[in-house]
Amino acid sequence: MLKKYFYQKLFRYISHYCTSENSLLEYAPKNSIIETLFKGKYEKISTVNESKKINSDFVLINGNLHYEDDIQKFFSSLHSKLNPNARVAIIYYNSLWWPIFKLADKLGIRSTTPEQNWISHEDVANFLILEDYELIRVEQRILLPLYIPFLSNFLNRYLAPLPFFRNFTVLNIAIARPIFKQEAKQKQPSVSIVVAARNEAGNIFDIPKRIPKMGPNDELILVEGNSTDNTWATILELKKVYKGHLKIQTAQQDGKGKGDAVRKGFAMAKNEILMILDADLTVPPEDLPKFYTAIASGKGEFINGSRLVYPMEKKAMRFFNRVGNKFFAVSFSFVLGQRFKDTLCGTKVISKSNYAMLAKNRGYFGEFDPFGDFDLIFGASRMGLKIIEVPISYKERTYGETNISRWKHGVILLTMLLFAARKTKFI
Repeated sequence: MLKKYFYQKLFRYISHYCTSENSLLEYAPKNSIIETLFKGKYEKISTVNESKKINSDFVLINGNLHYEDDIQKFFSSLHSKLNPNARVAIIYYNSLWWPIFKLADKLGIRSTTPEQNWISHEDVANFLILEDYELIRVEQRILLPLYIPFLSNFLNRYLAPLPFFRNFTVLNIAIARPIFKQEAKQKQPSVSIVVAARNEAGNIFDIPKRIPKMGPNDELILVEGNSTDNTWATILELKKVYKGHLKIQTAQQDGKGKGDAVRKGFAMAKNEILMILDADLTVPPEDLPKFYTAIASGKGEFINGSRLVYPMEKKAMRFFNRVGNKFFAVSFSFVLGQRFKDTLCGTKVISKSNYAMLAKNRGYFGEFDPFGDFDLIFGASRMGLKIIEVPISYKERTYGETNISRWKHGVILLTMLLFAARKTKFI
């Protein structure tokens, strides 16, 4: 009963990252519980040398590090067989539970061989650095590893993720990715820049003028939605007369909101990298190469802009907007388990291949995000993508009025925060 409950909880945490759309390889499993529960493509190996190449999306190392004679050698051997987009989920136990495990062994409650290695978060992080992995995140789960009605759910779902209490959990889950050196003659990717434009007629002609060349075949996708000025006519005029380095696509959105426009633009995109640029130009287009370099170099897989590092122009962000931005940044960082300084910056970048997987699993969170920012942030976090932020200089709007309603949208954001907490943190 104890083992079944424990593994069911473990599977729930693992399946948050590795869905039925992914493939999973489990290393030297001690039982068949994960294999039985997982609905996607499943493989297992008893030794790393069993496979010449591992093509699975996820590799699960479930407590095995506690028994390895040479952990560094194990990670080295595994690294040589992984594909560049793979994620490694490492399960290891909290050393505070060592006396309890020892007692359970003596009483015959546990049937497994006693653990010989007890490793800390710092040990795991150090092994990963030594063998060219990057640690994405660490989660701590399960305060009560046996099932007691009501009590187990309360402790493990609601208390275990919280500061202080998480220091006493049984289970640690580390998500890492392998790092490979970039090939010298690697093909330079091109960018599809999506701009959602509503009542932005006065900015349209400036957008392509100010976007620097990044890839060999960059394109600009302008998606107009529900404007009351002549934005759509201006977009069509731009496409007619523009002779610059960008290929231009245009469309009118079918629904409402920036999120709907961005999704339409991404569906039209033809290039390897997808970017969002706000039509108000408060994020300078001249900063886009910083985002391009961050993702093209492999430093990050989801690049988020941050407006809260450099000084802003006087009217770029009102006081309560700044307070709200900081509150939501701290809150979403806790909920998602990765640091965000500014979740609301409109400029975000992701590869087309990762976006395709994100869109395929969008049903987990739904399509209720009217902004488009959190659809991407939630999806990238759940996929275990490496998220990094690029600081930008935030400018004052020079044309038109903001489409953001401070209090109305603040309530929507708070609702989304609570929703995300339920779907990602308290599971």
